[in-house]
Amino acid sequence: MASSFKCDAGISRYLQLKAPHVEGFSLVNDENETPRDLLAKAKVLVIGAGGLGCEILKNLAMSGFNDIHVIDMDTIDLSNLNRQFLFRKDDVGKPKAEVAAAFIRRRSPHVSITSHFKRIQEMPEEFYLDFTLIICGLDSIEARRWINALICGLVEEHGFKGFKPIIDGGTEGLRGNARVILPSINACLDCGLDLYSKKVTYPICTIANTPRLPEHCIEWASVLEWPRIFSDKKLDGDDPDHINWVVEKASARAADFNISGINYSLAQGVVKNIIPAIASTNAIVAAVCTNEALKAVTTCNPYLDNYMFYSGLEGVYMFSFPYARNPDCLVCGKKEGSLSLPADTALEDLITALRESPVFQLRAPTLSLGQTNLYFQKPKELEELTRPNLAKSIGELFESGSTLTVTDPTLTTSLSVTVTFC
Repeated sequence: MASSFKCDAGISRYLQLKAPHVEGFSLVNDENETPRDLLAKAKVLVIGAGGLGCEILKNLAMSGFNDIHVIDMDTIDLSNLNRQFLFRKDDVGKPKAEVAAAFIRRRSPHVSITSHFKRIQEMPEEFYLDFTLIICGLDSIEARRWINALICGLVEEHGFKGFKPIIDGGTEGLRGNARVILPSINACLDCGLDLYSKKVTYPICTIANTPRLPEHCIEWASVLEWPRIFSDKKLDGDDPDHINWVVEKASARAADFNISGINYSLAQGVVKNIIPAIASTNAIVAAVCTNEALKAVTTCNPYLDNYMFYSGLEGVYMFSFPYARNPDCLVCGKKEGSLSLPADTALEDLITALRESPVFQLRAPTLSLGQTNLYFQKPKELEELTRPNLAKSIGELFESGSTLTVTDPTLTTSLSVTVTFC
């Protein structure tokens, strides 16, 4: 506890520093608040309590932030313990957000920290309006896109009240990045979708006929066999029974092709597309995110403008640059897109194009044209009703130049996509 106050005192001294040879300089803003006052009243939301989130929470608590909330829908797995240092073996199976908050509370009792064991999509709009800024430590691009779209929408709807800076961090092995997103002012996350690594995929013909790697056998079990045997049940990468089933089936197939190396960890990594994590990279990126939060809240120094890239692959390299805002962005730009496809393209292939296009990168798009439902992913009844349209050509379903309404789990609002025939 004593060390916590020492850290707090160190931050206070830093925030009280004045530049030499400057007369008449005041550390008080128009509301008579000092940088220390701004820090004390800041309310910060940390999204994700994993590798990055643990580091960020620790840094925030030791940097003078007094009101912290953390939200995460995940529970602690044994494989997390090598880098997510707020957890212990006895915590396996417990909610990450709750355990992380309890640890910070014990270590820094002067900090108010509140946990939320929920999906970010479950929280109402008013929840997000209550924060000074948001720090994302997520390993899911889909979740990062969703919160980015939500906060950009809050600015449009509520003006300055909805303005919540987002500090977004991400790591992949020995590489990492951090960015400061000022909604409606600079580039949002969707403006730079091409910066993010695509999910590793394997040719279906290789998976089905000539597997050469353990990953091919795992994909065969999870992508081809699971839907065939369990047509009404979705494979859950966090369910041990599901993953053990995949391991069993993949191992049997691997034996037929003299392939070795299949285990539970690899199977879960392939199913969930887990990105390799290194604790030290998490620490570097989390430190940048926390420093940017401190600067944004207190205005003690200029904040990052607006993207930082770190690489430790060959030596050490770090570079920052202002990523330009995209006027055609689907979230903060005109919210419209276009596709040009042959008229005989099946609707199912149009949906695939929306998934694979670097512009859209949608996960499970639902399509409609006016009052006509072309294809709905959910609910089950509507999916079954619109499923026959998947095999139909787009020329049968609508005219060239038609503007479709598209919704997707990665977005908080719909977007318009104009399809022309080539």
